[in-house]
Amino acid sequence: MSTQFVTNTVNVHVEGRVATVQMNRPQSLNALDKEMIKGLVARLKEISTSDDIDIVVLTGNERAFSSGGDIKSMLSTVKDENDFYNIMDAINELVVTIYSLPMVTISAVSGAAAGLGLSLALATDYILADENSKLAMNFIGIGLIPDGGAHFFLERRLGEDKAKHLIWEGKPLSAEEALKIGLIHEVAVDYKEALNNKIAEWQAKPLQAMIKTKKILAERNRPHLLKTLELEKYAQHKMRQTEDHMEGIQAFIEKRKPQFRGK
Repeated sequence: MSTQFVTNTVNVHVEGRVATVQMNRPQSLNALDKEMIKGLVARLKEISTSDDIDIVVLTGNERAFSSGGDIKSMLSTVKDENDFYNIMDAINELVVTIYSLPMVTISAVSGAAAGLGLSLALATDYILADENSKLAMNFIGIGLIPDGGAHFFLERRLGEDKAKHLIWEGKPLSAEEALKIGLIHEVAVDYKEALNNKIAEWQAKPLQAMIKTKKILAERNRPHLLKTLELEKYAQHKMRQTEDHMEGIQAFIEKRKPQFRGK
């Protein structure tokens, strides 16, 4: 049985016991604005209550997984403190929803997975990337810190030291580089075929036992994730008030290298 739900920014397709959630803002390489974030939360919460779904695939349209947070939205809320906190709370709700889904989850990455987009991928159980994809935790380029729980996820995957330096460098990684350091799980020449193979592999396993293990670990780690998200929210607010952030945004708009001063 196949079912499809389409909104302005989020598409959901259900095939058998697999739900595919697609971010759909192709004009911005699936940059995450408030509408998409809230749309993802709503669709994923609907999925979380279903007894008919075992596997959830998070993906973007073929041009990109997600290029990260929407810079235009960032500019419009730079002086609106309440709206900033509302957006951060929505991001945090989205990350907790993905991490806590009572299903096994896969991020199918093609094109760019950057910034907040990469944070969302890291919240899933398995990251499969097309060989030509690029992954970057690149908040540092605009004078910000990672959010979306990235500090939590990166530390657990890479260890504190490697996570810290990856954040500080902020450079794009090829899929092979990301695989080598343990950031993702698989690189594929034909990522759609690889995704179908992974789904088939999991469907041949006792999925309820897999899901139960996930639930136990997620419940145990949930307080640490929530604490990290709160720390990121308030730290990000402070970073948005720095001269370096303003310079980073201006340089991005003007398509030039930023001149940071450490202020």
